[in-house]
Amino acid sequence: MLRQVLEALELLEDPRVDGAMVQGWLAGKGTAALQVTRLEGEGGHTDALTIWVKGVGGGATLGIIGQLGGVGARPQRLGLVSDADGAIVALACAAKLLEMRRKGDRLPGDVVITTHICPQAPLLPHAPVPFMGSPVGLPTLLRELVAPEMEAILSVDTTKGNWVLNRIGFAITPTVKEGYILRVSEDLLAIMRHVTNGPPQVLPITTQDITPYGNGLYHINSIMQPATVTAAPVVGVATTSAVPVPGPATGANQPFALERAARFCLEVAVAFTRGECRFYDPEEFARLLALYGSMRHLQAPD
Repeated sequence: MLRQVLEALELLEDPRVDGAMVQGWLAGKGTAALQVTRLEGEGGHTDALTIWVKGVGGGATLGIIGQLGGVGARPQRLGLVSDADGAIVALACAAKLLEMRRKGDRLPGDVVITTHICPQAPLLPHAPVPFMGSPVGLPTLLRELVAPEMEAILSVDTTKGNWVLNRIGFAITPTVKEGYILRVSEDLLAIMRHVTNGPPQVLPITTQDITPYGNGLYHINSIMQPATVTAAPVVGVATTSAVPVPGPATGANQPFALERAARFCLEVAVAFTRGECRFYDPEEFARLLALYGSMRHLQAPD
């Protein structure tokens, strides 16, 4: 999927990029239902994208969310920022799935891909490195990015500004569902091994990370925020680095690492829609609820 990743990189580094430009690019890949919604905020605007890639019918529906603050931080920074990784991976997946569908390879179920396009996002202070903000609030973004038809979600986000996992590539998180941090999916670990030809990487997350932003608690980043607004199981796909890299850093996007992350998401889409990949064990989750009750209060804002 390197070609799709490189095309997405070139598209998103344009200072004029918006939802219409992305829509035009994807139109050349194949036919899909695509919605562009402009969201206005105090800091400007961003274009939320939803792409529905229809399967043959009868399979499960996977959601792939490109989670980010913005693809650019103009005028403070010129060029594509590190924070754009989520959008790059999501759009590369959309392009590849549309090309596959046009050629005749249709998945059993649907894939819903969402992200947002903002080349002029604000900067936010954060330790150990600054974060990218967004012109609109995260609750507003999540209402657009998390679709009700998503039965499971991969949330792709740049996760380079930490000392927790320090290796170039990508990592996955444990599954999060309704306030519970569940064990890491063995099916996803197997797919990751096949895609990388090596041992999988797992990003550790904490209870703080799965609570909504704005509650005064430390969050590693926004990678798990989709889990605060859905009952579907959510797994983070984190692009990682060997040293902390700020979200607004330019020249920091690693095409080969992004290609692996995108290829992982594609393989998960194929397996999940065919019923061959589980994000969690429903029986074990039911047992958790019976023993310890609901943890959905962790999804509620402060």
